[in-house]
Amino acid sequence: MGDEEVFAGASGLRRAVELIFSVLSLSHSIRVFAGKWQLIRAKLEELHGGLIAAENFDSGDSPSLSRLAEAVAVTSTECRDLCRRCVDVSYSGKLLMQSDLDVAFAKLDAHAKKLSEIYKTGILTNGFALVVSKPNLGASKEDMRFYVRDLTTRMKVGDLGMKRQALKNLLEVVVEDEKYVKVIVDVGDVVHLLVGFLGSNEVEIQEESAKVVSVVAGFDSYKGVLVCAGVIAPLVKVLDCGSVLGKIAAARCLVKLTENSDNAWCVSAHGGVSVLLKICGGGDCGGDLVGPACGVLRNLVGVEEIKRFMVDEGAVVTFIRLVRSKEEAIQVNSIGFILSIASGDELVRQMVIKEGGIRALLRVLDPKWSYSCKTREVTMRAVEDLCFCSPSSVGVLMNCGFVDQLIYYVRNGEVSIQELALKVAFRLCGTSEEAKKAMGDAGFMPEFVKFLNAKSFEVREMAAEALSGMVIVPRNRKRFVQDDHNIALLLQLLDPEEGNSGNKKFLISILMSLTSCTSGRKKIVSSGYAKNIEKLADAEVSSDAKRLVKKLSTNRFRSMLSGIWHS
Repeated sequence: MGDEEVFAGASGLRRAVELIFSVLSLSHSIRVFAGKWQLIRAKLEELHGGLIAAENFDSGDSPSLSRLAEAVAVTSTECRDLCRRCVDVSYSGKLLMQSDLDVAFAKLDAHAKKLSEIYKTGILTNGFALVVSKPNLGASKEDMRFYVRDLTTRMKVGDLGMKRQALKNLLEVVVEDEKYVKVIVDVGDVVHLLVGFLGSNEVEIQEESAKVVSVVAGFDSYKGVLVCAGVIAPLVKVLDCGSVLGKIAAARCLVKLTENSDNAWCVSAHGGVSVLLKICGGGDCGGDLVGPACGVLRNLVGVEEIKRFMVDEGAVVTFIRLVRSKEEAIQVNSIGFILSIASGDELVRQMVIKEGGIRALLRVLDPKWSYSCKTREVTMRAVEDLCFCSPSSVGVLMNCGFVDQLIYYVRNGEVSIQELALKVAFRLCGTSEEAKKAMGDAGFMPEFVKFLNAKSFEVREMAAEALSGMVIVPRNRKRFVQDDHNIALLLQLLDPEEGNSGNKKFLISILMSLTSCTSGRKKIVSSGYAKNIEKLADAEVSSDAKRLVKKLSTNRFRSMLSGIWHS
């Protein structure tokens, strides 16, 4: 082919590209036959991207491409005429125009298929993989659509290198600007193309498509689009047989999709549960994979039949073992899974205890081991959720040295875990007299006293209520009375004008318990703050205060009270 013919071929491509662009620009002004024009635009955009790429091809003779460019130019000219007639509403009849539009679409579709065949012959090189520039941030929707359509064409008809680069470019824009996600869903075939790539034998193609799909799955309104496109089955296959990066992206995508429980059965039906359990139990996967795999399983335990299958497959033992992992992500996610599978199920909860779940959790709380504050907070919450539902589980806690661990965090923990430990201590105090005794021996009462002056009303109230329960036990009461500061503080906080006090009801309850011993009564009535009780009683603010005054006003103490309170 001579130079003149080469130039002619090149100008033929350029002419076809320019004609398509003019039709696309004009078509956006059309207000009739919207559905048909949407289909036509999609084909025009596909051809536009493919022909622009072909303009840079340098592989030699391609008469088939030149002939196709001429045919596209002719059809584009016909489309431009149809455009103008629809913009001006100057057509002779709706049925005839609909027929003309159908014919135009059929011709464009045939051209697109021919272009795909030309690409598949390998006649075009991948030297044109980066022809179309990425639109700037804030670009118009039309520019974004054009860019995505161009990438789609390359993914459809390009060689491996072109497909890979197009996928990377697509991932880049959806991560940078979420508006591209809507464009991906709106532009025809992109979602189905991505789903198809999940089954690719090429590792990078599979990985990049999984990453893009995972981004799309992060939008609730588009999850259904992915599911309808059949995304779950190939995602499960990637989880089973893909590369590590592919598995991570697939797991993250499934976490998002299974937030809707309707999709749980689909994952299970394709063998996803067994694959996920295998990943978590394999022992050779890092937290980047095990973490989201745990997340998917947590979403699935809400379906009773699937949960039972997991239990039968040894999920409880698997995840108790993962609690001992050295990776924080694995620990946190495995603890979360155990809580989910045991929630509201006493049989599973007892299985967790029997298989050493409590001991595994308490190992994380052991101060001698190095764990992050976040991990310990999650573990403390897990202990609270799992171990306060039955006396037997509380007994296991007590026998494993939990009281000593708890007092450590109440005294020394960072603020977040300290308040959490106080809450757990409050609950433990309410379980049994044995717990109250053990907590008294461990030194909890002085710590509760300190919290009576806390800024948080909730903290003050918990501390006061816990103390009111603990001093019911005689040996705790005796220990409490020995410190003169304790009674003085309680009476001081009963000042009706004291706005930063704990719950006065519990403070008076503590004092009522202390009157059961002679030394307690003496220290109350001899305190410089004893008048606060009478103030409350006289103001008729508290009937509990009146009962306390009455209890203190026995024959033995009446003269003492009269001398102190009425001086």
